Amino acid sequence: MEKRVVFNERWLPYLLVAPQMIITLVFFFWPSGQMIWLSVLVEDAFGGHSKFVWFNNFKSLFADPAYFDSVRLTIVFSALVAAIGLAVSLLLAVMADRVIRGSSVYKAILVWPYAVAPAVAGVLWGFLFNPSVGIVNWLLHGVGIEFNYVVNGNQALLLIVFAAVWTQVSYNFLFFLAGLQSIPKSLIEAAAIDGAGPGRRFWDIVFPLLAPTGFFLLVINTLYALIGTFGIVASLTQGGPGQATNILVYKVYNDGFRGQDLGGSSAQSVILMLLMILLTFIQFRFIERRVHY
Repeated sequence: MEKRVVFNERWLPYLLVAPQMIITLVFFFWPSGQMIWLSVLVEDAFGGHSKFVWFNNFKSLFADPAYFDSVRLTIVFSALVAAIGLAVSLLLAVMADRVIRGSSVYKAILVWPYAVAPAVAGVLWGFLFNPSVGIVNWLLHGVGIEFNYVVNGNQALLLIVFAAVWTQVSYNFLFFLAGLQSIPKSLIEAAAIDGAGPGRRFWDIVFPLLAPTGFFLLVINTLYALIGTFGIVASLTQGGPGQATNILVYKVYNDGFRGQDLGGSSAQSVILMLLMILLTFIQFRFIERRVHY
């Protein structure tokens, strides 16, 4: 028999849901509505007058080659962060799932990076790879590798990818570890009795059972790379050198707050939101088909 919760007062369910609805309206729908409205406006240089221009801001963006360069850069950056982050996290989770001495300390250390804010992570990685005083840069120089993210665009992009992966790896690790621990050990033992080696057991049993967790983390990491890495770029490279790390979320801030182009910045925000929706739809439409719950 199905049990259902019954409220004596009709207004009580609405009262319980009201705080979450208020937060959603104030911090999501209201800013999103303002963003869409500003995207069809142009303000004068002093911000005292606004003019309704329909879709001129979007036309200007689509006519700007630098904007499409930023879009391509963002897609590459997001793909690298998601792929590397998931691969490293899964490897660490598999190692932590084994019964080894000091595993609790090992797991605790892996969780710590998640407590570091993205902006702080950018500063830390900037110190480590500083061309003048960075310890990691000094070690690389000792083995003949010249690393200077201040002037080399490819190295700067690689550095913000590593910093973004580092801040997200703990989150992925926790979910993968929970997924591994929820897999019945009897399945693994039965496969071992049948003669399957560790690699065969992982790819034929463990990996398919982790597919729902992996798909969830793929969506979360993609969205994180699109909008959650602003602090890293702002504190580490400021979109440079040149435009080598000027991903969309930083370009929105740079054009809106530094360039004072609120209409163009809002138009970029609308396109970024649509890009996030599109990528999430593609992931659910095509990738989820291979996921078995």
